[in-house]
Amino acid sequence: MSAHRVTIQDVAARAGVSRAAVSLALHDKPGLSDATRARILRIAESMGRPARGAPRQRSDTIALVLRRPARQLGLEPFYMEFVSGLESVVSDHSGALLLRLVKSLDEEIGLQGHWWRTGRIAGSVLVDFRPHDPRGPLLARLGLPAVAVAHPSLTGPFTARWTDDATAVDEAVRYLAALGHRAIARVGGAPELGHSAIRRAAFTRTMGALGLGVGQQTETDFSGASGARATRSLLTAVRRPTAIVYDNDLMAVAGLSVAAEMGLRVPADLSLLAWDDSQLCRLTHPTLSAMSHDIHAFGADVARTLYDILAGRCVTTRPVPTPTLVPRGSTAAPGAG
Repeated sequence: MSAHRVTIQDVAARAGVSRAAVSLALHDKPGLSDATRARILRIAESMGRPARGAPRQRSDTIALVLRRPARQLGLEPFYMEFVSGLESVVSDHSGALLLRLVKSLDEEIGLQGHWWRTGRIAGSVLVDFRPHDPRGPLLARLGLPAVAVAHPSLTGPFTARWTDDATAVDEAVRYLAALGHRAIARVGGAPELGHSAIRRAAFTRTMGALGLGVGQQTETDFSGASGARATRSLLTAVRRPTAIVYDNDLMAVAGLSVAAEMGLRVPADLSLLAWDDSQLCRLTHPTLSAMSHDIHAFGADVARTLYDILAGRCVTTRPVPTPTLVPRGSTAAPGAG
């Protein structure tokens, strides 16, 4: 007995939309919101219905989809540097980088699948992995060539490039403890992200190993506003920290402003340690100590790896260089100066 061929009517019934809406989605025609289009395509794919249209053609475009508000992305140094690294290699290959901002993981999965099935992209760079991330099995089953920017424990079948966040957190905490700090806090990023969980666990582990208790940790969305709120909360706590480690530069700069607002001297009353080491860290007063890594080179390495995959060359999962400590004016022994 032959298997039932999935029809447009079947997909429409499952998605709760009209047949016309399904047709628009499958043929990449205007008239639908991105979220609705992505949902229909995801449902069609799950039912075994491929998008119709022209046969797949070779593309020179690679995709990067980010789940970030547009306003926040424009202020976030990490992704600006990372994208510039990708672009430097893409341009060398006379290709193009397709960057799209979305609101949800489901929307990203729908778009990635649609772009791949219709031949719009040659492959993708996948970022912001969560534990048990569904993109690994779903997109790999489609045959999408991709490089995952995350620890390999999170990425499923994809080749991975990542930074050793656990080792970097350990170095940061041990450095502050060596300066004499005993009350150390961390302002982390989005709690659902895999690398945030890795950093959170490493912070707790190192604090315990040094006999400093579990330490104080608070989670944010990486924005300057949430970094400021988290810093204010820590500095008004009963046991105020004498040192804070931040998960990105933007929040560390915001923390520096909060310290000034509350009349605390940096580093005499409070040491601050940033992450990523963008130009922001060298434009503040005092300049910010940071866990530094070459984000532009990271992006370029990821893009080269993806092009190696597209060319059929053998690639392996491996880390990029671990962030290293760059001490500057924002860290010192408690009470120094």
